[in-house]
Amino acid sequence: MERNYLHEMLPFLTQIEKKRQEQFEIYFHSAPLWVMEALEVENIAAGTIFIHENEPADMIYFVGIGKVKATDYRVSGIAFDFMKPDNVIALGGMEVIMEQGTYKTTVQTETDCVLVKLSRAKYEKWLYSDPETFRLEAKLTCHSLLEEERRNRLYLFLQGADRLALLYVELYEKYNKNGTFYIKESRTSMADETGLCLKSVSRAIRKFSEAGLVTKNGSQLQISKEQYEGLKKIVTDKIDRR
Repeated sequence: MERNYLHEMLPFLTQIEKKRQEQFEIYFHSAPLWVMEALEVENIAAGTIFIHENEPADMIYFVGIGKVKATDYRVSGIAFDFMKPDNVIALGGMEVIMEQGTYKTTVQTETDCVLVKLSRAKYEKWLYSDPETFRLEAKLTCHSLLEEERRNRLYLFLQGADRLALLYVELYEKYNKNGTFYIKESRTSMADETGLCLKSVSRAIRKFSEAGLVTKNGSQLQISKEQYEGLKKIVTDKIDRR
């Protein structure tokens, strides 16, 4: 599919960073015209659940603008956020590859988002008729699952403040700008991502602040490159311990 036509069908691409534009271009470069014409663009507000676990997996979603997260509520109703995709990946594509009729997780928007939608029927037709797209989606899905499994193993063996240190290290590595990262997530969100209670999150933040590993900047927390290195050492010391 020509780049100009893709941008014509998905005009928001002109508003996003070049790296994400290129991810869309790579994913859809072999898409036939009937796939492109079937794409729908939808604006969804922050905090909206658009995929419900165990409901029919009849729609595929791609995140154009914004952030989404997958949440597991199965253990005593406790929320645990375990997936925040950075690459352009087909949400619902795993269910197609696994031949599952229902979604296997709950996904909601963290920020206001622009999502691209494609019906499962058309996605399946495209996926199974285009080996290159099938290989790409399989690769992206396996990479995402591998990273999540690796991350979950780390959280399994880390306790308390060490879990929050790992979260800060991951966020810094992904989103720092010029060596500085401002943490905009709420303490509730941090608790959901680490499996800690709110009191434990607050104690850990106070501990890191007193140790000079984070800086309070009004209502936000700030992490410098030097502070990131200190947080990373906490994590690697625990992980590398025999």
